[in-house]
Amino acid sequence: MTERTFLEVLKGKAVFPPPVWMMRQAGRYLPEYRQTRQRAGSFLDLCYTPDLAVEVTLQPIRRFGFDAAILFSDILVVPQALGRDLRFEEGVGPVMTPLDAGEVDRLQGERFHERLAPVYETVRRLREELPEETALLGFCGAPWTVATYMIAGHGTPDQAPARLFGHREPQAMERLLDRLAVCSAEYLSRQIEAGADAVQIFDSWAGVLDDASFQAWCVRPVAEMVRRVRARHPDVPIIGFPRGAGAHYAAYRRQTGVSALGLDWTVPLAQARGLQREGPVQGNLDPMRLVAGGRALEEGVDAILTALGEGPLIFNLGHGIAQETPVEHVEAMVRRVRKAER
Repeated sequence: MTERTFLEVLKGKAVFPPPVWMMRQAGRYLPEYRQTRQRAGSFLDLCYTPDLAVEVTLQPIRRFGFDAAILFSDILVVPQALGRDLRFEEGVGPVMTPLDAGEVDRLQGERFHERLAPVYETVRRLREELPEETALLGFCGAPWTVATYMIAGHGTPDQAPARLFGHREPQAMERLLDRLAVCSAEYLSRQIEAGADAVQIFDSWAGVLDDASFQAWCVRPVAEMVRRVRARHPDVPIIGFPRGAGAHYAAYRRQTGVSALGLDWTVPLAQARGLQREGPVQGNLDPMRLVAGGRALEEGVDAILTALGEGPLIFNLGHGIAQETPVEHVEAMVRRVRKAER
């Protein structure tokens, strides 16, 4: 598998066996990651120290030989670069001061790229150090998902605080999403200019929205991001991952213009085949099958390859890898994908 082949799949070419990588592939399931994380002192220090961020990005490539590496960072570096406070608490996750409607227009943008300079340096170093055949993916969070953390100040089960904010303060929500769309598109473009071959937009909370809200808060700002990135980098593939979008997936692709769709594990394979007829798909193994291993893993891999192997497919999980995943199960998954026959 070459870098060119990986990118050709994202541009619509069918390749079998398909290229493979995993969301959150640099993470706590790897002992070498845990050691590096301990050296860093804090999660944000790990993200903002290029030497360490490069190291953890390369760890799964060395161990598994994935066809793509994804920049190690976090979606919330964007609001932090806009002047919001951010910290990560053990057992809690990201914590921020909740944003109210009156603060939306006071977000700071003057030092945005200066604050994110270590991320761009990490991308540059990765492109120099990665094997030539390994594609490099940049990424960011979608405006809606980033906004949910900014508004609530932390993660919530169904993002009720952000949904309520949007319904009570629709103009403030629109301005917030517009600001995030512009800044995030600029952030992705800078990653591309630093060496990223493709980018992914994570909308992890797309699945909690009703029809009108999905259109206004998920589709509209991502479409603007895609338009802005394409204006500067027309040939760079953009993967959209609106987790939980369900019946909205097809409209999301058409209306945002993303190059490929990342599918969560709840998407039926019959639906995935229909979506694949319109362009490349990525996914969508249940991460718990990878934790379980054995027959559950084998059947999950085989079902995806049987259903989607004839078309343009990037094999991946349907969300990030779970911390408790055994390393040998990842090795078994990669072997099964790469040794598959039609």
